[in-house]
Amino acid sequence: MAIPNTAIDTDSSKGSPVADFAFDESLVEFSVPKADWLRINNKAFDGILTSAFIFDGQGRVLLVQRAATDSMPNLWEAPGGAVDAGDASILAGCAREVREEAGLVARRMVRLVTEGLPGRTEGWSVFTNRDGTKVICGFGFEVEVEPGREVVLDEREHQAFVWAGEEDVRRGEVEGRKIPLTGAMMRNKLLEAFRLRREEK
Repeated sequence: MAIPNTAIDTDSSKGSPVADFAFDESLVEFSVPKADWLRINNKAFDGILTSAFIFDGQGRVLLVQRAATDSMPNLWEAPGGAVDAGDASILAGCAREVREEAGLVARRMVRLVTEGLPGRTEGWSVFTNRDGTKVICGFGFEVEVEPGREVVLDEREHQAFVWAGEEDVRRGEVEGRKIPLTGAMMRNKLLEAFRLRREEK
């Protein structure tokens, strides 16, 4: 069952929803601000990041290439980024990143996407920043977007995009173009996103 997003942007003079999206009832725990999620789950992570797995009508996933001047230059990933303190919820933070990084509008948060590793029951990944001073929690979500919109990148963060099939991800190549990913964690989540969609059919 899909639940409407009811998070209100208190900074808006109209008090309108921060994003007009729905989310599956399995994602209700992520419909709260990040500070509340950390408190409810008794976690002390220094930050929360989200990744959005967006599929087109041909079942391909959107990948974006990081800018040459950014950290992890020229590597490929799903759109996403940090959930901000001002985001009304973790899901709203994901929707904001989809808009900022790809110019797309989230319409439905479909499901949680984990790394799909045997024996792992938690729904998040944990990693550190580059200098190892902060511990970050990462969530992945399959996201349906408003149809008919073109991908528009923020060139300060990303320089190119491709739509990749499952075998493209496995090979690390799309139509002869190499797509080295940001790491094993991203590859695992991408392949798990494809697996979950297959199981649904």
